[in-house]
Amino acid sequence: MLSKLQQESLDHKRCLLETQKLKDDLKRRVHDEKFARRIADMPEELWEDWGDWFERPFGEGCSKELCWDETDSEIDSVDGVSDNEYDFRIYFKGLISEEKVKDKASNYAGIGVAICDFRDNLILEITKPLVGVGLSKQAAELKALIEGLNAALSLELDRIEFCCDYYPIYQYITRRWPPKQRKISMLVNQVLLLQRKFTDCRPILMARNDIKYAFKLAREAIVSQVTQPVEQNESKSVKETCVICLEDTDSGSMFSVDGCMHRYCFSCMKQHVEVKLLHGMVPKCPHEDCKSELTVDSCRKFLTPKMIETLKQRTKEASIPVTERVYCPYPRCSTLMSRSEALEYSKDALVGAERSGARKCLKCHALFCINCKVPWHSDMTCQDYKRKNPLPPVEDLKLKSLASMNLWRQCVKCNHIIELSEGCYHMTCRCGYEFCYNCGAEWKNKKATCSCPLWEEDLIWTENRDTDEEEMDEDSDYDDDWFVF
Repeated sequence: MLSKLQQESLDHKRCLLETQKLKDDLKRRVHDEKFARRIADMPEELWEDWGDWFERPFGEGCSKELCWDETDSEIDSVDGVSDNEYDFRIYFKGLISEEKVKDKASNYAGIGVAICDFRDNLILEITKPLVGVGLSKQAAELKALIEGLNAALSLELDRIEFCCDYYPIYQYITRRWPPKQRKISMLVNQVLLLQRKFTDCRPILMARNDIKYAFKLAREAIVSQVTQPVEQNESKSVKETCVICLEDTDSGSMFSVDGCMHRYCFSCMKQHVEVKLLHGMVPKCPHEDCKSELTVDSCRKFLTPKMIETLKQRTKEASIPVTERVYCPYPRCSTLMSRSEALEYSKDALVGAERSGARKCLKCHALFCINCKVPWHSDMTCQDYKRKNPLPPVEDLKLKSLASMNLWRQCVKCNHIIELSEGCYHMTCRCGYEFCYNCGAEWKNKKATCSCPLWEEDLIWTENRDTDEEEMDEDSDYDDDWFVF
């Protein structure tokens, strides 16, 4: 396993080195092309006056670099080309084909990408098989385009145009047609996000014959899957490497996150989701800085029924603002609902519910008072009930007493009670609110607004902490170790 990681690290370094060489070579080619065009388009009278001195050294910081402003402006007026206008083209193609292997027909998919300069000189070519179940022609085309745009970004190309030969894709990208399928819509959104990373990025509709080289590359990707002794033909499975555990896993046991399409093995996803749910959070894609949320239906593949119910609860909690949350006051129920839900559900069953404050639980159907947050007091008004019961419920008093005795703190934003087990006083609640655990003052822009010490010596992590606790802390998104009640 260690030798494999070392080899992967070495391969990654070599890849970065080759990419940098390609970038440097590309910049020099761009520079030479621009300079050649300027010389070719320079009028004879200007050449006679400035030709012997006109030069454009390559690279920044060159001590010999000369810039003739008057000459440049006159040449620009002739050829209409400025230094920052240099277009590249992306030709892409995604193919799906039914091929016969050992007398058995199977569908294979592949993509081809060719990146060229404005004279159609080839800069980079990509041929890659696509592995997956249920791939459509439109999905293959969009995946090819995404591959091409990512390659152009890695080469630091600023101004590009990509050539479509498939009319629906062109209509999707130009936003003239809305995609009807959810997966196609997500891929289109991914393309649109990538477009924003360029200075200029525009689609062009072309005939099939004009992108025949990309078509050839995509075809080669399919042929390579059929002709070479691929393991999937023998074992009926394709291996993928999970980037979390770095284990090779059958593609059928890999989980694809809706929206971003990041893939991880079921085992790592199960641990990730369970840890987030344990800390009262709505789990998202594990990829760094990815905001794609996990859906309940997709997580059924690897979560237990109990965890599915917890995920539903967390998702519903996140969808209801803190001020709108209402819990059924009956201990055996405690169902979460919003104020608007409870009102709508009670209107048909109770006359004058909006005025009286009486509500009906969506799950147990029992009546309760939304103002007093107690079972319904049918024989008295809310004012009479509060007058006769000035103290909070016994359970609330016990919890507050326990919190005070253990120095627990309550988040002022979402009202969750938090316990600091170890670490500094800078707390980040699961709702995102940051505050000082010592005095409760808010932290703003990662800075304290109080004069409390940042930590106490007794609460700092020691080196002989249990390994399992350290691993749990690494999986947490919080500044310190804490528990929510």
